[in-house]
Amino acid sequence: MAELRYGEDPEPAERFPAGPLYVPVRPGPSGCAARLFRTPLGERTAVGFTSERRLTATLGSGQAWIRLAESALRTLTAPLGVTAVTVDPQFTAPAPARVTAPARVTPVPAAPPAGPVTYDMSALRIA
Repeated sequence: MAELRYGEDPEPAERFPAGPLYVPVRPGPSGCAARLFRTPLGERTAVGFTSERRLTATLGSGQAWIRLAESALRTLTAPLGVTAVTVDPQFTAPAPARVTAPARVTPVPAAPPAGPVTYDMSALRIA
C-alpha cells in the first residue's frame, strides 16, 4: 500500500500551526476579548482567519480583529475550556435575534358576588 503524503491526506496526523491569524474580537472590560463561536455540533471554538479579506467576507467589514499566532490563541482560550481552533470558517449563522419579553399584564380582580352564594344540592343522594 502506498504511503499518503500530507498533501493527499485529508486529515494529517500532525497539526501544523496556521501562522499569524486575524482573530475576531469584541470590546471587553480590559480592552478586547477574542470572540468564541460554536461549531455545527455545538462545541465552543476559537476562530482565526489567514487573511483580513477572509475575515471580512465571513463576518463583515465592521468586525474588529487582532493578529495572534495560533498557539497564542489556543493559550488564551484554554482556561475557558475551549480547545478547538477553527481556521478560515466559510459559513456563519447570524446571531439569534433578541426576544423582548411581552408586556406584563396586571390581572384585574374579579368582582365579588352580589349576594350570598348558594349551591343546588338536590341532585346529591346520601348513601
